[in-house]
Amino acid sequence: MTTARRTTKKAKTQGKRLVIVESPTKAKTIRKFLPGSGYQIEASMGHVRDLPSSAAEIPKDLKGAPWARLGIKVEDGFEPLYIVPSKKKKVVSALKAALKDADELYIATDEDREGESIGWHLVKVLNPKIPVRRMVFHEITEEAILNALDETRDIDQNLVDAQETRRVLDRLVGYTISPLLWKKVAPKLSAGRVQSVAVRLMVLREKERIAFVPASYWDLKALLNKPQERNFEAVMTHLGGVRLASGRDFDDQTGKLKAGLTEGKDVLLMSETQAKGLAERTKNEPWHVAKVEERTGKRSPAAPFTTSTLQQEASRKLNLSAKETMRIAQGLYENGYITYMRTDSTNLAQEAVTGARKAVEKRYGTPYLSPQPRQYSKKAKNAQEAHEAIRPAGRDMKTKDEHKLADIEGALYDLIWKRTIATQMADAQLKFVTARITVGEGDEKAEFRASGRTTLFAGFFRAYVEGSDDPDAALDDREQPLPELSEGDTLNCQKVDALGHETKPPARFTEASLVKLLESEGIGRPSTYASIIDTVIRRGYVRKNGSQLAPTFTAFAVNNLLEAQFGQLVDTGFTADMEGILDDIAAGDMDAAPYLNRFYHGDSGLESRTQEGLEEIDAKGISTLSFPKWGDYIVRVGRFGPYVEGEVDGETLTTSLPPETAPDEVTQEMLGELLEKGNAADNVVGSFPETGQQMILKSGPYGPYLQLGDDEQEGKPKRTSLPRGVEPSSVTHEMAVGLLSLPRTIGEHPETGKPIQANIGRFGPYVKHGSTFASLPKEDDMLTVGFERALELITKKENKNKPLKVLGEHPDTGEPIEVRDGRYGPYVKHQKTNASLQKGQEVDDLTMAEALDLLAEREKATGKTSSGKKATKKKATKKKASAKSKKATPKKPKATPKQLEPFLGELDGEVAKVVIQLEGMNGDSAQDIATVADTLGLSEEEVKAAHKRGMFKLRMAYGKARKEQDETPAAA
Repeated sequence: MTTARRTTKKAKTQGKRLVIVESPTKAKTIRKFLPGSGYQIEASMGHVRDLPSSAAEIPKDLKGAPWARLGIKVEDGFEPLYIVPSKKKKVVSALKAALKDADELYIATDEDREGESIGWHLVKVLNPKIPVRRMVFHEITEEAILNALDETRDIDQNLVDAQETRRVLDRLVGYTISPLLWKKVAPKLSAGRVQSVAVRLMVLREKERIAFVPASYWDLKALLNKPQERNFEAVMTHLGGVRLASGRDFDDQTGKLKAGLTEGKDVLLMSETQAKGLAERTKNEPWHVAKVEERTGKRSPAAPFTTSTLQQEASRKLNLSAKETMRIAQGLYENGYITYMRTDSTNLAQEAVTGARKAVEKRYGTPYLSPQPRQYSKKAKNAQEAHEAIRPAGRDMKTKDEHKLADIEGALYDLIWKRTIATQMADAQLKFVTARITVGEGDEKAEFRASGRTTLFAGFFRAYVEGSDDPDAALDDREQPLPELSEGDTLNCQKVDALGHETKPPARFTEASLVKLLESEGIGRPSTYASIIDTVIRRGYVRKNGSQLAPTFTAFAVNNLLEAQFGQLVDTGFTADMEGILDDIAAGDMDAAPYLNRFYHGDSGLESRTQEGLEEIDAKGISTLSFPKWGDYIVRVGRFGPYVEGEVDGETLTTSLPPETAPDEVTQEMLGELLEKGNAADNVVGSFPETGQQMILKSGPYGPYLQLGDDEQEGKPKRTSLPRGVEPSSVTHEMAVGLLSLPRTIGEHPETGKPIQANIGRFGPYVKHGSTFASLPKEDDMLTVGFERALELITKKENKNKPLKVLGEHPDTGEPIEVRDGRYGPYVKHQKTNASLQKGQEVDDLTMAEALDLLAEREKATGKTSSGKKATKKKATKKKASAKSKKATPKKPKATPKQLEPFLGELDGEVAKVVIQLEGMNGDSAQDIATVADTLGLSEEEVKAAHKRGMFKLRMAYGKARKEQDETPAAA
């Protein structure tokens, strides 16, 4: 009897089994392998319990407790206070209802500590009276699921304790130190047990870049050939027997030769004049091959992917952030395409090794198969071998095309497939040739080196070549052959170039190189790398400069405080040791409570160091930054951002720094110029024709801008930024009038009759029609752009926002059901519900019935209706009669969008756009979040955040105006 049949038979004889996983996608995939009559698979939507996230979530009877804010009983064994968040109560209710019909409960959450913790919380919340079994699997295939059902275990309390300790440590650090940062640096900052170490690493690298002093050196490069042979390059290495200086010979902080090197004896520094003169002399002299060295070598394939190496390689080859990589990998895992994607193990299961070897033999032939099966062991600190490496699920090793995977999902799967297959392929065999070439004689004898590499046998290069953290480095399979050379050969010189070089500062971290360092130092765990990077970017400690991670001035100030007051906490060794302690707790070798007590209550523990910091830290001093290259100028981080302070003409002045400025890009000259511009007297350009008000050119933290009228006038003066590239000195009276007259109505749309306007916003000039905004290209000017051009841009943007297909009206609401093209592929849209098409579903073939199924499943997963409201069940209520019942004070109704419209001037450009489009203001119809996000080029999360901020400001302004009106005495 097969495993599948045996398990199905048991299900029929043992009653119904409730299987709980984390996500709807995972549940849907598992349903394919289990009979619906014997199993019910439900999703918990992640954790169902957690520490309180706000004071509102703390139970009323505990609000006065001294530990309530932390949510941890720090004086009673560090017992956490767990609550079911309001957004999870419906999920818990649904799971409890499903449990009533079950005879057995199976916890099928992920196999890591987080998954173990989710399962433990589920059991605590559901309090089942039936047998509970923990099933674990690292891939979602039929065989793996059926085996997991037959090989269950109990929940591992040691793993739960380790995860709980991590959560408690993170809460203690975040909730204890963050208020200190708010008081001493700036509001809304946060500290984190691991994120603060990552920030420190980036700040230290930026300090190295600031202190770096470039050095210059020269050498020669020659283009040579043998008669009738191809050209090749050779680089000069010696002159008169002395080695030429290269970048590694210079001190990064002085720009001079490193100590111990004597110029002229150990190394030679050629000047530009010397180099160019030598290039001219040697060009026509005879060149000879002095020596040829050959050697053979091999390259072995890299280990299969772990979480960190997958993030690194996806960053290098697919330009994905760590967060994006994990999101896509999560989908691949839950849909059954790859094994579990949070792992630091490089082990491969025997079925994977066998499957990969079969695939190699089938696709590339026996010569490309490694003689023996390969297995790998992890070398990083604190590595755990309990899980398997990331690989294609199952034993067949299907390609992305066989799975019908496309786009970015297909690209990431292909990366995983190739890396896995390559592990069982033969080594690449290479030949390396080095030729020593001379020209001239005596002290003028110059020696050049030419290097070549030839692949004798491609081996695993046929399938996969690993990328490099160095953007200038060639891939490992790139051919660089030399022609056949022999000692004594005479060569022709085609040309000789003198090349000047300048040493480069240490490179900033990219996501790939930062993850690599965190892993090698044993900081964090596979599941944390993506969230660490995402958090430091969201908190404003780091900005992404292309692929580089550039720390901000705020990061410098925060790091100053943490190093001064919590040096041990941001030490990489201490943090790595903490991970080792968590491993010991997970293994059952250590009790968490004594460690937490020392960490928090110890003589130099978190509690005492924080209290000491509140009393003794000089807020101004800790936020002051200075470096020799800045001269006497200093930069301070204030409550409203960084600003420069310095003396100009005997007077101490300050001015804001542009927010996008990176610390290592700041120079003494830049700071002086900012101070002068920031404190320059306002320049009156002239009078505005219609009102006679002065048009004043001012300078602010975001650059120069024009203001209509002075600051003393009643109401907020009208302001507009100067277009990018326009210098204040070039602003004419005509230009100022044009800018302050914006928005400019260009004409009426031929179809709607609504105006088409030109304006400038936070992200530059644009044209607008209704709720459609189209950015103006560089060649167009918002002051002069014509009607035809504006209509062309508007039409192009509106066509982009149109649905691919309208299926018809929803049978319940009468609203249209559309198919649209989104960032992650086509999706079905009805009101505020968006549901992605499934694999294999094509836009042209999609039916109304299929679309309704997709929408219904999405609503069930999110717990919201198409209108965006939470689905609620009507409950019968009983009215309680009371003789002394008091009539409740009626609440004032919320302001309508129409009532809030007069206050839109309080909002920034982007926030105003979001609010106008979502709320349907200024005569526009209300749009859903997905459409607004697509229109403005923002994520849905950014749209929601901007809408929340904007509506809060509008209601505050409306409330203030209403209060003033109510308090104004009526006319007698």
